[in-house]
Amino acid sequence: MDTIIKAIVFLPLIGFLIAGLFGNSIGAKASEFVTSGLMIITAALSWFVFFDVALGEQELIKVSVLRWIQSGSFDVDWAFRVDTLTSVMFVVVNTVSTLVHVYSIGYMHHDPHRPRFFAYLSLFTFAMLMLITSDNLVQMFFGWEGVGLASYLLIGFWYKKPSANAAAMKAFIVNRVGDFGFALGIFLVFVLFGSVSFETIFAAAQTYLPAEGAAAGEAVITLFGMHLDKADAITAACLLLFMGAMGKSAQFLLHTWLPDAMEGPTPVSALIHAATMVTAGVFLVARMSPLFELSPDALTVVTLIGAITAFFAATVGLVQNDIKRVIAYSTCSQLGYMFVALGVGAYGAAIFHLFTHAFFKALLFLGAGSVIHAVDGEQDMRYMGGLRKHIPVTYWMMFIGTIALTGVGIPGTVIGTAGFFSKDAIIESAFAAHSAVSGFAFAMLVIAALFTSFYSWRLTFMTFHGKPRASSDVMHHVHESPQVMLVPLYILAIGALVAGFLFHDYFFGHHYAEFWQGALFTSAENEILEEYHHVPTWVKWSPFCAMALGLLTAWYMYIRRPDVPKYLAEQHRGLYQFLLNKWYFDELYDFLFVRSAKRLGVFLWKEGDGRVIDGLGPNGIAARVLDVTDRVVRLQTGYLYHYAFAMLIGIAALVTWMMLGSSF
Repeated sequence: MDTIIKAIVFLPLIGFLIAGLFGNSIGAKASEFVTSGLMIITAALSWFVFFDVALGEQELIKVSVLRWIQSGSFDVDWAFRVDTLTSVMFVVVNTVSTLVHVYSIGYMHHDPHRPRFFAYLSLFTFAMLMLITSDNLVQMFFGWEGVGLASYLLIGFWYKKPSANAAAMKAFIVNRVGDFGFALGIFLVFVLFGSVSFETIFAAAQTYLPAEGAAAGEAVITLFGMHLDKADAITAACLLLFMGAMGKSAQFLLHTWLPDAMEGPTPVSALIHAATMVTAGVFLVARMSPLFELSPDALTVVTLIGAITAFFAATVGLVQNDIKRVIAYSTCSQLGYMFVALGVGAYGAAIFHLFTHAFFKALLFLGAGSVIHAVDGEQDMRYMGGLRKHIPVTYWMMFIGTIALTGVGIPGTVIGTAGFFSKDAIIESAFAAHSAVSGFAFAMLVIAALFTSFYSWRLTFMTFHGKPRASSDVMHHVHESPQVMLVPLYILAIGALVAGFLFHDYFFGHHYAEFWQGALFTSAENEILEEYHHVPTWVKWSPFCAMALGLLTAWYMYIRRPDVPKYLAEQHRGLYQFLLNKWYFDELYDFLFVRSAKRLGVFLWKEGDGRVIDGLGPNGIAARVLDVTDRVVRLQTGYLYHYAFAMLIGIAALVTWMMLGSSF
């Protein structure tokens, strides 16, 4: 098993090295086949580990790789920690990454830089695998930053486009804000527990908080000028770790990079938004559940931010016209669902939604890529329409992705798509929870479910139904994608349909304890798994009613009365522009941070660097030397009587000093 786990982690790295170093020598085709072939092997091994660990007898596997950092008492080994949570992430990351590799063979076949693209894909996958197999926080941070680097390279892959460069820089910089909090959280955890090893931290966390009494309020650390006792220190550590999760998972206030990431090739969007980068924050909070369970205040913040994100992103998705941006905001919203589940203690439901979301969101993104491929690169849905008859396979794949995302299913039965099982479990858990903001979260999630249904069916109706709005030349060349692009869609469609039904009892059902085997920690006071089964009937039906209402509204506005959307946009122009411009967060951040940073940079450049440092430093000294030498040069006149006169003055000065100076 140790060899299999090492192969899972290092095969993508080998693919990256081969395609990255020798891609131009072996050619694009060889680079595609090598990286994709290695990923197919990796995906197959990942499913084997999943069945052996999550559904088998294995509980926890630790594989030592090498001694990594040793400095005094600080000792960090590079080791792989594989439990049920890791095995689930193995399946999600490697399955989607493999399908994206294969899909890209068809989608990128015209691009002259395919070896570099496939090398980046494999590097991205390796970095994510480093993150999810980490046995300590330092190793996790290494994978965390590796994912950020690889996403920068992939988003800005078409680096000759200014918009792609700007999007890559934006993603990198915004994530650094969250990563700063993550780093501080790691430092604080080390100060509190004396270790960054998960095993040590989790063991110490069980007895860390003192019982009620004098010791309970005793300050143990000073942070930002505040004297914190043990409970407050744990809360501070959890909030700092969550700050990192907010950046990587594009939660409210640190979400602005996610839609702009659409500037990368469509397969990149599927990889980032479905299985890898954006799920890293969810994985982090789930992995650190033993700490978060000690801090109800931190969990409340997680719930609140998740609920706001789910609602906010859903409102923006209502009016977007770029097919990829609609799906991107959908991702942002669904990540909010996952964080609400984490915040109310339903960790299994959060990972379950992460698992099912990977299938249908990758399906939607790759399906959108198939549409874009068919219409010569057009991404604006206003210039599509009527494509159902021209690309029927893509239509049905997108249809399956849509019903899975909107959660089509019958409450109280086992009839439903993947999203039905996982999303409804989160909504019901939010209602059953007893935190201060769980009621607010439940309301936000139901409203978000309504909006999700509307914008998802709006995308389907605008793209595939109605009259063609593209030019006759474009419609004449519309064609179905090749099989190398369609086969990944078939596989993802199967997962989008049956993953929820097959695995519900394991992730968040009757086999919860045997499945997770302690990989997710829930305290004795956390009874959400039992309570969510006993919510009222109207709660169980509320997501279904929201989904149906969204579908009917979208059908009426885009099939029955296509003139209504334009009329409403004109009648409520302020609200429409507010949503179309994403609540003006980009403009606000540009005003508060970007422009002020630029002004400060220009000031430091011209005044600090130019006038002070250069003026008084190198340039100033050089100027004074030139002034002195210019005056000295003037003494060299070339006339003999000038030199004789200077010699007489020198002799006179020497005689004077000898006569007068010697007397002192």
